[in-house]
Amino acid sequence: MHREIRNVMEDPPPPPPATETPAEAAAVAELFSEHRLGLVRFAFLLLGDQETAEDVVQDAFAAVHRRWSRLADRDRLLPYVRTAVLNGCRAVHRRRAVARRFGVEREAPFWSAETQALLGETRREVFAAVRGLSRRRREAVVLRYYLGLSEAETAEVMGVSRGTVKSTVSRALDALAGKLKEGR
Repeated sequence: MHREIRNVMEDPPPPPPATETPAEAAAVAELFSEHRLGLVRFAFLLLGDQETAEDVVQDAFAAVHRRWSRLADRDRLLPYVRTAVLNGCRAVHRRRAVARRFGVEREAPFWSAETQALLGETRREVFAAVRGLSRRRREAVVLRYYLGLSEAETAEVMGVSRGTVKSTVSRALDALAGKLKEGR
């Protein structure tokens, strides 16, 4: 048994990925500079936590950089990164659900004075209502109306059909309207 463990430990590490060209590095850097802020906002709306949202977006761009040589359609990097951010947010929600099962509660988002000044009361109410939606409905609403994606683009990012996007968004908007009426 010790011999098997030792053999695994002595195996050489995998070779480093092929080096990228300056043009490839520039393409990822340009995508990052153009879309990072919007993707962080997208992740923030799904997670309610700025630091975690930034981590998820950073991880998504790191994955693009790592997998550059294996990406089949490099002209469609933004949808790929959006999907990676969405999947990262889903992974965070799963980890949080496991933590809740073990009695570890996450603190609610902290609204600093600066944040409260920037977000009006109505926007905070809408944000809270969106945060109260189920994960799937929240994802659909944020992709459709915050990022302004079409139904087809939203379906592609979520990995569902256009009909599912339509029905999910419709139900989410009904739920939001009900929550916001209750609050007033």
